[in-house]
Amino acid sequence: MPTLSAETLLTFTRELFEAAAVPADEAAIVSASLVDANLVGHDSHGVIRVMQYNQALADGILRTGVSLKILHETPAVATANGQWGLGQVQAHRLLDLVIPKARALGVAAGTLYQCGHIGRLGEYGERAAREGLALFGTVNNHGFGRAVAPPGGKAGRIGTNPLCLAAPTRDEPVVLDIGTSVCAEGKVRVLYNKGVPVPEGWLLDADGKPTTNPGVLYHDPRGTIQPLGGSQAYKGFGLGLLLDMLAGGLSGSPCSRPEIGARSANAVVFALFDPAQFAGIEHFCQETGDLAANVRSSPPVTPGTTITLPGDPERLTRERRRREGITLDDGTWGQLTTLADRLKVKVPV
Repeated sequence: MPTLSAETLLTFTRELFEAAAVPADEAAIVSASLVDANLVGHDSHGVIRVMQYNQALADGILRTGVSLKILHETPAVATANGQWGLGQVQAHRLLDLVIPKARALGVAAGTLYQCGHIGRLGEYGERAAREGLALFGTVNNHGFGRAVAPPGGKAGRIGTNPLCLAAPTRDEPVVLDIGTSVCAEGKVRVLYNKGVPVPEGWLLDADGKPTTNPGVLYHDPRGTIQPLGGSQAYKGFGLGLLLDMLAGGLSGSPCSRPEIGARSANAVVFALFDPAQFAGIEHFCQETGDLAANVRSSPPVTPGTTITLPGDPERLTRERRRREGITLDDGTWGQLTTLADRLKVKVPV
């Protein structure tokens, strides 16, 4: 398994996209997003996605060089059509549009449909929090990729539908980025590429029975990912269901549905809050900072360990991987080097 510096992997990834005729500015945005996902430890949303994006471009499912088409706009709201552009490009353009609205009015929201996979949702929460804003964000799979079955069911009906909540503090922001299933599909894909089983409790086979075989998601008859919540999975499934309704219903995209004619993509909802327009940014950051510090002060059960908040594991992993490099599994590396050979891109030694 090769280990590369973040800078080397970023250059390699960008060159792969540019060799596939992706404009340099878009290649830079997408590459930075994917490599940062690897840096923070979310390999499921990292460069493992390069092949997926490249194939979607080659098949004409995704397009480059397209604008964000505004369908409806008010001082507080914007709805947009991504015109099947690359997801990270269009999602950041949506934030570019909504952030000034939130600063002007205190609350603003934007939606986006017909765009590619937007990557790690926490990326957008981190951006908003760095700018002193709180964020609610979610996506669905545009009606496609129904990998999660309802409790008691054995056929998938919704996607893994993630939720991001982010808030600035006087120190580091708190950024919650979770799927409403026990794991993201990409985490199963990582283990599938490695040829190793998934942990118990992640997957059900096509008969609704527990399995540790990641292949059940990728070969017929298909299995499913279990909803978040364990014995109370109705909580995770209910949350995922409502997020699906919001993402599809507000954006103009389909909610999850039978995949006849469906096209894998993301439908996006971002809602932003400017604390300066409420009780004030000073009060907000003082209170959120105090709460974060108080939570971290809880005595640990295991001596020598520390209490972490949402966003802490990503920051710690980013620091470590910047020092030690990013290790890629052989399956992902093999796919990248095969693509590089086809596109005549030099593979880093």
